[in-house]
Amino acid sequence: MKRGFYMIMAAQFFSSLADNALLIAAIKLLESMESPGWMTPLLKLFFVLSYVLLAAFVGAFADALPKGKVMFVTNLIKVGGCALMFMHVHPLAAYAVVGFGAAAYSPAKYGILTELLPAEKLVAANGWIEGLTVSSIILGTVLGGALVAPNVSAALLALDFPLIDFPINTSHEAALAVITGLYAIAALFNLRIPHTGAEYEHQQTNPVRLVTDFAHCCSVLWKDKLGQISLAITTLFWGAGATLQFIVLKWAQESLQMPLEKGAILQGIVAIGIAIGAIGAAKIIPLRKSLSVMPLGVAMGLVVTIMIFIHNVVLAYPLLIIVGILAGFFVVPMNALLQHRGHVLMSAGHSIAVQNFNENLSVLTMLGLYALMIKLDLNVKTVIVMFGLFVAGSTYLVMRRHAANQREFDSVALIGEHKH
Repeated sequence: MKRGFYMIMAAQFFSSLADNALLIAAIKLLESMESPGWMTPLLKLFFVLSYVLLAAFVGAFADALPKGKVMFVTNLIKVGGCALMFMHVHPLAAYAVVGFGAAAYSPAKYGILTELLPAEKLVAANGWIEGLTVSSIILGTVLGGALVAPNVSAALLALDFPLIDFPINTSHEAALAVITGLYAIAALFNLRIPHTGAEYEHQQTNPVRLVTDFAHCCSVLWKDKLGQISLAITTLFWGAGATLQFIVLKWAQESLQMPLEKGAILQGIVAIGIAIGAIGAAKIIPLRKSLSVMPLGVAMGLVVTIMIFIHNVVLAYPLLIIVGILAGFFVVPMNALLQHRGHVLMSAGHSIAVQNFNENLSVLTMLGLYALMIKLDLNVKTVIVMFGLFVAGSTYLVMRRHAANQREFDSVALIGEHKH
């Protein structure tokens, strides 16, 4: 891999580390405010709202400037969202600002891979990016849980710096100060990302034209025989993954009697499995074989339903690792195929923006439904079974669609073709 790839990985690691630690800190802040339980999944919903609302504009922004500069600017927006929480703005509003920065960050983060690397290295690059992202989820979730733990908070507040008096007086402020530092480290790596030399035609600034162009890009990708399959799978996966985060926390509290700071570790356990699956896929699955992993999505959905029979932490760990391995092995090749197909049919930034729009619309929908289930006081076991069967059934329907496409013509032969 080129040197710039490692700078991208480092920047992504620290930025994602801060995002995930901030989520746990925000959940704890809501608990301290005695907010209703259905408000917790709304944190993620507010975070991803920008991905949907700004989708028509962030692709053009990512292609208008060198992507390292885009990542730097948007990382500063995340710092601003963290600062708002520090100033006692409601966690939902503050985390929405962080989501605004993340929405603009994403097309640059993934789009630069197609500029920097040839198609045959995209699965490997995605494997390492996803593996590192998942590592940051593990550490970020655990770090967030540690930062809100009473003993760690007390130790942070006890720190005394000579001649400097920081306005940090509560456990939440101490956690937010550490998280802001992580965003600052990510920004330093952003500045080290080289310009790839990729140049695109002048980007539209007229909002109406931008929305029209974005709608056209959506149509192109959904009509493409390979694009529609990979986009459907990744859309399902990210919606399911975001919802699973909160299901695991709820399941840990009700079935395993674990408080938030310990339940957060279970999210890290899932992430360990995803990292193993992602790296395994990067080593084993070439781009041309990416569609062969779809049955693992059905298996993942069915394995999730086994959670209802687990009431012991010792058994929970291996089950969640298996779920993670299936998820990582399943999504990385599909993500790489979607990036490749988007790069062939349109520009890097625009294709990632289309991907983000669809995936986060799925996140909004599924989190909204989950919040409704919590509001209706559905048993967590019922939610788990409904969730697992939905994932398995939806993946099976996508597999049927791909089989129908193949009967029309061999769409797999399009994998590896050059940009139009």
